Amino acid sequence: MREHMVPFLGPHGFNRVACFEWGDPKNERVLICVHGLTRRGRDFDFLAQAVADRYRVICPDMPGRGLSDWLTDKNDYDYITYVSAAAAVIAHSGAQQVDWVGTSMGGLIGMMVAAQPNAPIRKMVINDVGPFLPKAALERIGSYVGTDPRYGSFEELEQALRTNSAPFGPLTDTQWRFLSEHYAKRLTDGGWTSHYDPGIAVNIRKVQPAQDVALWPVWDQVKCPVLVLRGAQSDLLTAETAKKMQQRSQPTDVVEIAGVGHAPALLDDRQISIVRTWLYGT
Repeated sequence: MREHMVPFLGPHGFNRVACFEWGDPKNERVLICVHGLTRRGRDFDFLAQAVADRYRVICPDMPGRGLSDWLTDKNDYDYITYVSAAAAVIAHSGAQQVDWVGTSMGGLIGMMVAAQPNAPIRKMVINDVGPFLPKAALERIGSYVGTDPRYGSFEELEQALRTNSAPFGPLTDTQWRFLSEHYAKRLTDGGWTSHYDPGIAVNIRKVQPAQDVALWPVWDQVKCPVLVLRGAQSDLLTAETAKKMQQRSQPTDVVEIAGVGHAPALLDDRQISIVRTWLYGT
């Protein structure tokens, strides 16, 4: 794995996005993997290793997460900024076209990039999100994002993560430990907190109480083939929305993951195999 920083221009100047790369750096076939709202690029370590024989894989920490810069103006944590950061990562790759895997927020960013004229996304995997976001799911997510918790021990942090992220499904202790290690940030007083800037919740708080969000006009502009992964118990991507996503001219495949809510973690061999097989199909 290689690490580097990519500058991008936000509303109030330049900031840097941390990127983690796998595979041959000269490979012209590039896969961009973008994480969910409170997660990091390191979530894709296992998927990246599994497809590094075919791809140069780039997994960024979105602004305000992990090793990336925190934004000075917290109002800038929005999809305009995230799309700008994603465009910078794509440009830095040097690829004319890229494939995309996006979990939750990363899927929405992918949709927005793919909806642009002359978009560079060749094919895209959207993990448990769609153009309709139900109010109840947004309220659940908003209840814990940006609360800036403090934990006395790493074990306490891991237990809180297991509780908040229980919809990920039945993960092993090793998988929970992996997710926790890349979620955790050590404090100077010896305690622990989450890796992300609590300010990422500023714009979420502005729209409380939450309302249903419909992005169908964006979805209608996506022209590339898409694989939609849906946790069978997901409250964010309903079965009805997933079915409606298939009603377009470009091919859209939907695979439901049993025993999982929001969102499949893409850590186990079975989930990774679904993604790899679909990406390798062309």
